[in-house]
Amino acid sequence: MARLLENQSKDILRQAGIPVPEYYVAGSPEQAAEIVEKLGKPVVLKALVPIGKRGKAGAIKFADNAEQARVLTGELLQMTVSKYPVQQVLVEEKLEIKEELYVSITIDRVKQLPVIIASLSGGIDVEELTKKHPEKVCTYYVHPWKGLFDYQSREIWAGLGVSGKRLVKLGGLLKKLYKVFEDYEAYILEINPLVVTTDDEIVAAASVMAIDDSAMFRHPELAGKVQMGTERAWRPLTDLEKKAVEVNEADPYRGTARYTEMEDGDIGFMCGGGGGSLLLFDALVEFGGRPANYSEFGGNPSDEKVYGLTKVILSKPGVKGLFVAQNITNNTQVDLVAKGVIRAIRELNIDPKDFPIVVREAGVNEETARRLFAEAGIEYYGDEITMTGAARRMVEKMKERYPGYGE
Repeated sequence: MARLLENQSKDILRQAGIPVPEYYVAGSPEQAAEIVEKLGKPVVLKALVPIGKRGKAGAIKFADNAEQARVLTGELLQMTVSKYPVQQVLVEEKLEIKEELYVSITIDRVKQLPVIIASLSGGIDVEELTKKHPEKVCTYYVHPWKGLFDYQSREIWAGLGVSGKRLVKLGGLLKKLYKVFEDYEAYILEINPLVVTTDDEIVAAASVMAIDDSAMFRHPELAGKVQMGTERAWRPLTDLEKKAVEVNEADPYRGTARYTEMEDGDIGFMCGGGGGSLLLFDALVEFGGRPANYSEFGGNPSDEKVYGLTKVILSKPGVKGLFVAQNITNNTQVDLVAKGVIRAIRELNIDPKDFPIVVREAGVNEETARRLFAEAGIEYYGDEITMTGAARRMVEKMKERYPGYGE
């Protein structure tokens, strides 16, 4: 999931004809003050970080004049919200609010369908509202091929008790929101609150939008605006994690390569298959090893992708060994794994005689891989030992090379 900052999602909404507040981005307290003087009206100040629930984190503030905006922006720029340091602040006009509504569009993973969630109670935690007052929430599934018809967009709000001109307005706005969701292949588009102003205008006051990582190659216009590979991230990606995303995205059609950096650790961990890699990780720790990262690869990646991922893993300071392992592969060419790993360690001038490396790969083109690893002086095993046996051997090699390791 590639997340957009709020100003970027509002750029998209505005282009789609959806009303949003007037907004600007400030990188300093002085810039915020200048914007407020220019606007000549009270403003909302929001920390520009790619996460929701900023209000609960105290990362949304209100200012009535330029001086207040300067002081409060200074406070926001000192904050770190869910591990994200605040580097910019969204300065936008404060709306005269009569009512707050809620609407979001996402993908129901169980039903594998787009789903619209709407409520006349906005500015709240919709999960809590659904638990306590399910009658106030409308959940509406959309046919993925037919899309959302006009009558359906009105039906959703009518079911919540909306009628008259407001029903027509809300129906039209929801139709535009769904088109944005479809056009940008979003994973989520949430407007909370969707505001009804005292002038009866309907405005998307706050937005959260994220694009499906796999669809990004069809949206070059978003390049540089979104942070790739953040679907499982609870903190900003490290430089090496960003590099691993680049390695993976450079060839989105063949194989996967994922990398999550861990604090401390000294064994580069590069294993294949979701369940198998978890087993291998646990085994390595159980035998006294200290993984420096968690990395999965699979789906028959090219040797270029394996090479890039290996370089990322070995580039983390403090890594003193490398463990490469998989269960018996059915579709991953082990010889390509060998070519990628060997190319990376040679380029980094790593000597397997001094740098513990254990490889356990069994499957397609295994004999070629065995020969390549042997010629490179790398300790290699096929299915003659178990995966846990390979993990044990990796820790043994660390202890042989670094006396006292793990004690």
